[in-house]
Amino acid sequence: MQRIYIKDLKEYIDQEITIAGWVNVRRDHGKLIFIDLRDRTGLVQMVALPNHAEASEMAGQLRSEWVIEVKGKVNKRPEKMINADELNGDLEIEILDIKIISEAQELPFDRETELNLDTYFDNMPLTLRTPEKKAVFIVQAVIVQAFRKFLISEEFTEVQAPKIIGADAEGGAGVFEVDYFGNKAYLATSPQFYKQIMVGVFERVFMTGNVFRAEKHSTSRHINEYTSLDFEMGFIESHLDIMKMENKLLKFMVGELKEKCSVEFELLGAEIPEVVDEIPHMKLKEAQEVIKKEYGEDCVGEPDLEPQHERWLCEYSRREFNSDFIFITHYPVEKRPMYTYEDENDKGFTKSFDLLFRGIEITTGGQRIHNYDSLIKGIEKKGLDPEKFSFYLQAFKYGMPAHGGIGMGLERLTAKFLGIKNIKEATLFPREINRIDNLLNK
Repeated sequence: MQRIYIKDLKEYIDQEITIAGWVNVRRDHGKLIFIDLRDRTGLVQMVALPNHAEASEMAGQLRSEWVIEVKGKVNKRPEKMINADELNGDLEIEILDIKIISEAQELPFDRETELNLDTYFDNMPLTLRTPEKKAVFIVQAVIVQAFRKFLISEEFTEVQAPKIIGADAEGGAGVFEVDYFGNKAYLATSPQFYKQIMVGVFERVFMTGNVFRAEKHSTSRHINEYTSLDFEMGFIESHLDIMKMENKLLKFMVGELKEKCSVEFELLGAEIPEVVDEIPHMKLKEAQEVIKKEYGEDCVGEPDLEPQHERWLCEYSRREFNSDFIFITHYPVEKRPMYTYEDENDKGFTKSFDLLFRGIEITTGGQRIHNYDSLIKGIEKKGLDPEKFSFYLQAFKYGMPAHGGIGMGLERLTAKFLGIKNIKEATLFPREINRIDNLLNK
């Protein structure tokens, strides 16, 4: 008999079916044994009755996380037993036969126990099975799907960048060195150079993939391996075109989350944000004046924002513009990578931006230098050797349109959408200074 998914059981009232999944919990009520079974689509209550003696005996042996296949009959629950707020709250399965696919050892802790982060991460093959943790990564999957779906609709081409490179693309970030057949190589900190090269081929490109930062931090904001959502587009007028595209992307993404993940947001007690038609933006200098006026801290002239400044600006944006998002533009030339375009009308400052959301930067982007000679000067100004970038520079030597793009951290975005305080809890199998897989350099 064909397996039926739990979410579809309503279509089979009074019929015999086969379902399969994990035992979520078993409850013995005298002669009746109740079992909650879950599969990837949901949860259903089953009951083993004394008149099915073999099935009832087998049900009594089951434990949490055993994997089983069940033949049963889909019955309507009595009126007084209906729970209208639950999936399948109006039905239950009368167990006719049980087949054990896989037994599970005794759980190291009750699934409902509040765990410290180390215990949670050390036991992720088990702890990820809880509804709340699973919900985080359902949301994350939809974010990636929405990113891809939107950009394809805007005629971007998906490409993949290598993860093993000859040098650090950004020229300064901490890198992981690897042995590449006797030569030095590094894990990529960014797909930036490859994105730009591919603008010279496709005009509009995007990619999703892991990047690596060998930075010895241990904070709730950072991890050493994360998933970067990137796009790059050619034939732009300025950085404002990139901001408009990201604005549309976020609006689409939120629409997808509302349509597909409302249950997960409700389960996690999180609020799906609204994206206004035009996300507000201000220059860094203007933002610093706002901080000075509204919050009494003088950071005017500083080259960057501190975490507290980002929180204040998001608070200000919410209050003044009714927006959870705000773009901060025009960071100093010395603060941005060598490929960042200097504003010809605001010398010393770049046509670059950070997008702040709920108190933290979630995107860095901007217009890139497209002129070969200007890019050489930008490289030299950072104290770098253009010869070491000759492969990358070919794209500019042979003609490159005005272009720009963004990089967005998937895990950080997921955490902020869901109100998760520690980015590691929005990361599958997080890598940080003390953690790689299940343990751990001491």
